[in-house]
Amino acid sequence: MSADTLAANRRLARFDGHAEVWVFGYGSLIYKADFPYLERRPARIHGWTRRFWQGSHDHRGTPQAPGRVVTLVRERGAVCVGMAYRVTPDVFDHLDYREKNGYLRFVTELCFEDGGGAEGLVYIATTDNAAFLGPAPEHEIARHIAASEGPSGPNRDYLLHLAAALRELGADDPHVFAIERHLRALDEGVAAG
Repeated sequence: MSADTLAANRRLARFDGHAEVWVFGYGSLIYKADFPYLERRPARIHGWTRRFWQGSHDHRGTPQAPGRVVTLVRERGAVCVGMAYRVTPDVFDHLDYREKNGYLRFVTELCFEDGGGAEGLVYIATTDNAAFLGPAPEHEIARHIAASEGPSGPNRDYLLHLAAALRELGADDPHVFAIERHLRALDEGVAAG
């Protein structure tokens, strides 16, 4: 599958005719809502875990030197904490463009802190997209992130903002926090050297 998913997402009609749709964010959508929304609520989805396995050619890296950003991978019993936004469908023009580097819209069931839930959408970069980088040891992912930068800024900023946002949500994400620790250790090693 092409890394550019813009056209594929625009063909999806699951929520056509709906006045409002919930969108679940688990990466930069947690802390960078650069779109209008009607409501914002912490939420979680089940059966998915966050991983820094997707390449970023257009935001945190370049086509020649992609950065690493998060996607979701299936994991039995996993719970992914993030932020849900209730939006009007016109927001998808912006979101489809923002998430065009390998992410497709999928329908998911959202669970809110108050025990309620709703059906919504989530953008996931699947393993068959051309920008998928796949698993690597967390210290190698940290090195990759430390060396990457793109039009949206240094890849390290994405990681650090995400880790801070997850802490604000009270989320425990061993993968993200381990990469953050490795990145900080690299920074200290450079400063000490």
